[in-house]
Amino acid sequence: MPTITRFEDLEIWKMAREQANEIFMLNNKGDFSKDYALKNQINAAAGSVMDNIAEGFERFSNKEFAQFLIISKGSNGEVRSQLYRAFDRKYISEEMLNTKLEFSNHLGNKIKSFLDYLQSSNYKSKPKTSTNIQPPTSNK
Repeated sequence: MPTITRFEDLEIWKMAREQANEIFMLNNKGDFSKDYALKNQINAAAGSVMDNIAEGFERFSNKEFAQFLIISKGSNGEVRSQLYRAFDRKYISEEMLNTKLEFSNHLGNKIKSFLDYLQSSNYKSKPKTSTNIQPPTSNK
């Protein structure tokens, strides 16, 4: 299996991005678009799923990455809870609710599987990448 060097190549990040885009399109329709509090909250939660995967990947240890995956999984649960609220307020149909919940559950399972793999891996830290940035020089 090739080594993944960018978070953009992670399947879970791609799925989280897809979910965030679908949530954004969903809550910009009908009465949902006027419920600014719920609209903003579900958008933030959906964005948090993908953002925490990205931030964790950029950290230098599996322990830190695992912590961000746990946060990501929690945000994914928040998305599901808010989907129920949208359904209860009649912003989305039961069919739409079930479709979005199924995708979100699948994503949550993938995040959990990746987390389990990461925690069982013997590889515990990522090498620091070298940069061409030089420390500032003193003008004294």
